[in-house]
Amino acid sequence: MHESGENYLETILVIKERKGTVRSIDIARELSFSKPSVSRAMGILRESGYIVMEPSGEIHLTDKGRERAEEIYGRHRLLTAFLKDVAGVTEEMAERNACRMEHILDQEVVDGISGYMGRQRKSVF
Repeated sequence: MHESGENYLETILVIKERKGTVRSIDIARELSFSKPSVSRAMGILRESGYIVMEPSGEIHLTDKGRERAEEIYGRHRLLTAFLKDVAGVTEEMAERNACRMEHILDQEVVDGISGYMGRQRKSVF
């Protein structure tokens, strides 16, 4: 899956958790994308089995879509915490950079960061 598809899945998950329902217009607003761009992406995600769209326009993640979205969002949260806690950057900078990094790091690197963060938190508490 391409970075853009991952961003859409992550955004659907976040909006769903925040608002309870997700529509294309919510995604367009969140990402500052045009509605036609979002509609095209939703078609691709639907064809790939990551989402279903109700006749009402509501968007739901499939089990496959939720699993992938949670994986991506988990990486995002881990990298944001790492950048804030270890690199000492601001929340805003950590968020912005984590969003880019989450798509390109190998799983082995993510696992290493996760292990490091787990050891650091245990030693702090």
